[in-house]
Amino acid sequence: QVQLVESGGGLVQPGGSLRLSCAASGSIFSINAMGWYRQAPGKQRESVATITSGGTTNYADSVKGRFTISRDNAQNTVYLQINSLKPEDTAVYYCSASIRRAGNYYSSTYWGQGTQVTVSS
Repeated sequence: QVQLVESGGGLVQPGGSLRLSCAASGSIFSINAMGWYRQAPGKQRESVATITSGGTTNYADSVKGRFTISRDNAQNTVYLQINSLKPEDTAVYYCSASIRRAGNYYSSTYWGQGTQVTVSS
């Protein structure tokens, strides 16, 4: 089994910062791309930021310059540093990873359970 567990969400004032973490565990052979997605009430889930195993990053235009994705391959963990938070950043944030399990020859996409980020004064 493989699990992704997020942490770090919460209530923050506009202009504040948060750091989200997502740790993968289980029978993992390798992890390819990892990413963060978010879903606001009444909206579709959208990609926020992704990072390849080699460290190449990609960001949604709405978060460029404010969000930074990083990963620790030794810890199977991906992070999202969120700065200059805006009310429109309020959403449930999910991490995702393309993981090859031990004993498999293919990768599958796994999702975390989500962590709530609320930006409000």
